[in-house]
Amino acid sequence: MKQRIVERVVSPMEPHFVGDGFRVHNFIPSVYGLNMDRMDPFILMDYNSKFYFPPTDKPRGVGVHPHKGFETVTIAYKGRVAHHDSSGGGGVIGQGDIQWMTAASGVLHKEYHEEEWSKQGGDFQMVQLWVNLPKKDKKSASKYQAIKNEDVKRFRLKDNQGEIEVIAGEYKGVAGTAFTFTPIHMFNAKLRKGGKVDFDFPADYNTALLVIEGDITVNGKEKAPTNHFVLMANEGESFEIEATKDALVLVLSGQPINEPIAAQGPFVMNTKEELQQAFRDFNAGKFGYLED
Repeated sequence: MKQRIVERVVSPMEPHFVGDGFRVHNFIPSVYGLNMDRMDPFILMDYNSKFYFPPTDKPRGVGVHPHKGFETVTIAYKGRVAHHDSSGGGGVIGQGDIQWMTAASGVLHKEYHEEEWSKQGGDFQMVQLWVNLPKKDKKSASKYQAIKNEDVKRFRLKDNQGEIEVIAGEYKGVAGTAFTFTPIHMFNAKLRKGGKVDFDFPADYNTALLVIEGDITVNGKEKAPTNHFVLMANEGESFEIEATKDALVLVLSGQPINEPIAAQGPFVMNTKEELQQAFRDFNAGKFGYLED
């Protein structure tokens, strides 16, 4: 089996705020050539690296906004977020939890730091991914998959080297909790210093790593420190990572959908005409109502 090599290690760009509650580095799309097609079906990655928010009585966050044509996946590493949508859904994403929201046919959404957490303040660290949907699924009903950390399936590494949290897809016989519309693997690799783990994905699957904590080496030579993004080449299948410090790594690999992407703001469709219709539907109130 051929080794998959590193295409590039990407440093975090200067952060910017989304609303007043999410201080993010944008890795996908970015000026590094990582457009929406390059990591298809992962078409956006906002990474809120570890950041301290002081206590406040008014929770910070993002007010009402629409989504259509894709899914949002929020992975909470530190902090707590409360969210609500126009279909009556909502909940709290706590540390270690995952919220997988299928916007699909259209939904209004808002998300804020959870009220009691806001009053205490603390370190906040999260990833939000946008996962594209095939054309045939973009009209699906909106829904949530609220995955508590205790429900995430795990593969324990030998010799107490760490564990793999399998959010979606499959790792060495352990199947993830999340339902996906297309083949996707999404793992949290938690490694002790010196711990090694190997991965094996089809060569055409777009594959990347995000180093959440610690430092790693890929294939024994490419170094990637904290808060860096590792884009893997689409050649070969297998690769190995080793933690040079205790590490937490988000591992992503997915089969590209290979359909046209027409994106503007919070809508991701296949054509400009579909985008225009999405804006008309939103302006006509077809996404429902949600109080800010």
